[in-house]
Amino acid sequence: MIKVGVIFGGESVEHEVSIISGVQAIQNLDKTKYEAVPIYIAKNREMYTGAFLKDIEIYKDMDNLKRYAKNIVMYVKDNRIVLQNKKGFRRIVNEIDIVLPVVHGTNVEDGTLQGYLDLLGIPYVGSHVYSAAVGQDKVFMKQIFESAGLPVPKYTWFFETEYFENQEAIIKNIEKIGYPVIIKPARLGSSVGISKAKNKDELIEGIEEAIKYDEKILIEEVIENLSEVNASSLGDYNYYQVSELEEVMGKDEFLSYNDKYIGNGKGSSKGIKGISVGSKGMVSTNRVIPANIDKKLKDEIIIMTKEASRLLNTSGVVRIDYLIDKKKKKVYINEVNTIPGSLAFYLWEGLGMSYRELLDNIITLSIKEYKKRIKRTYSFESNILQNASLNGTKGVKGIK
Repeated sequence: MIKVGVIFGGESVEHEVSIISGVQAIQNLDKTKYEAVPIYIAKNREMYTGAFLKDIEIYKDMDNLKRYAKNIVMYVKDNRIVLQNKKGFRRIVNEIDIVLPVVHGTNVEDGTLQGYLDLLGIPYVGSHVYSAAVGQDKVFMKQIFESAGLPVPKYTWFFETEYFENQEAIIKNIEKIGYPVIIKPARLGSSVGISKAKNKDELIEGIEEAIKYDEKILIEEVIENLSEVNASSLGDYNYYQVSELEEVMGKDEFLSYNDKYIGNGKGSSKGIKGISVGSKGMVSTNRVIPANIDKKLKDEIIIMTKEASRLLNTSGVVRIDYLIDKKKKKVYINEVNTIPGSLAFYLWEGLGMSYRELLDNIITLSIKEYKKRIKRTYSFESNILQNASLNGTKGVKGIK
């Protein structure tokens, strides 16, 4: 049986959303093939494990959780991935074979966790450092999509220091796009810190709000006659499969955090701060599956989803969000989520693939990828420092 370390939580503002995604994944792993080992990252960056972390109820009292969970460190010892007590008697409390990251946002989803796992030589599921980093930065994404000719809404971006040093010039540049505009922190997800501005005063207010979350700010045009459609891709650069499409409809002017996770507070009796966790995932959002769009638009989105996944070299399961001008029947690619909420399993159910089967597919894929990666050459046996000399300014002897 394969022991899967399911990592969730983290310092991100999407901490609670990640907990829900993580617990859902644990509950849906095939118990005949996998043993789930929960690894929770608290907001202070400490790691915890323990069987009771599989229960969503425990996260309602964080002090109680930290009191009874095992505070651990993860490292590789004699080719084993071990979880060791960090305090007191430092014994190994568990071992795992592979990591399933179910994390969202800054310092976890953005390549930070993936790079840490790569450094330790720990196999993991999903996209690797490069695609994870680009997938977290909405500006990087748009620049890559533009370079490949994929349609993106008109946009501009800036750093907070540039805004404070030359506010009027930044605002004039934004106004070339034309009101209304959407203001976004460039590297957050779950619609955190996003607002819509219809005039200069609202623009300034929105920028000041976004700067609370990120120093890099993205401004986009508002797509008229908007319909938001999402698709998921599964696979790697060898082959990508595309899920059923969903059309999402929020009550706010854009699909907000409240639309995505809070809703009207109804649903499962279990949850964190009003966020429900039921069998359908984080589905407070009103959604239509399959999306109510014509075949031509659907085919266009399927092709675009495969190309965007290839451009970012994603792996495992990702979700790609699109904006459609229904009147013009024009599709714009919005952003890629390399670790989507609930791993977008509900989009695959439309094709007859259960959450259990989806998890099995992405774990199997990652094991195959890892076996390929360890056969590649990443370092050489020769030691160029054997005859090194650091005298003067010549540097390493014999090296130019």
